[in-house]
Amino acid sequence: MNDLRIILDASKRIVFFGGAGVSTASGIPDFRSENGRKGCDGLTPEMILSKSFFYLETERFFDYYRTHMLYPDAKPNAVHRFLYELEKQDRLRGIVTQNVDGLHRMAGNIRVYELHGNVHENYCEECNASYPMEYILHAEGIPRCECGGVIKPNVVLYGEPLPKYVCIGARREITNADTLIVAGTSLAVEPAASFLEDFRGRNLVIINREETGADSRATLVIHEDVEHVFRELEDAEKS
Repeated sequence: MNDLRIILDASKRIVFFGGAGVSTASGIPDFRSENGRKGCDGLTPEMILSKSFFYLETERFFDYYRTHMLYPDAKPNAVHRFLYELEKQDRLRGIVTQNVDGLHRMAGNIRVYELHGNVHENYCEECNASYPMEYILHAEGIPRCECGGVIKPNVVLYGEPLPKYVCIGARREITNADTLIVAGTSLAVEPAASFLEDFRGRNLVIINREETGADSRATLVIHEDVEHVFRELEDAEKS
């Protein structure tokens, strides 16, 4: 923890690259741990949350999506709060997140690159009208727009490409960072994990409970729960 504080204090262009482990303390399960999201009817979450399943089995998609992807009571935790403070100091240049829960924006951060979209944004496939998460949550069956079109969540489903301009912005910030913090991700999901290849800065920090493929080239590796680490940082700032 002392080494992490020294790195943070010396850094002027920090970028945070986060995965599902960032939000588990807010009550949002991940996909890969023992207590993570499970599939149903013999299908994996990846199969259900795919582009093809959305269009072929739309009602079944939304049955699963409402139960396993929408957490309206989730609130930012110590990770989100600490990153907001870093951005206010103008030392955090960007958050690149694989999460779709919107908690970074809820915490107040502006420089957020949501690689897989955001469950709070939904749009009609016919007229492009927008709808909040609550509309999807409380709709019965397939949520439909006033025009009759199907309302699709603005999340990247398996089989869909990542948003082009979000990726451009995220890779630009990673390239220009002096410190890159990778937290709460196994770095198993491509193409997002390949973004680390753009980093040319001084310090690569990995914070994750399990080993990752980037541990061997990191400046600092902390095998610990992400929220626990940032809660310690938050408490140290207050003392």
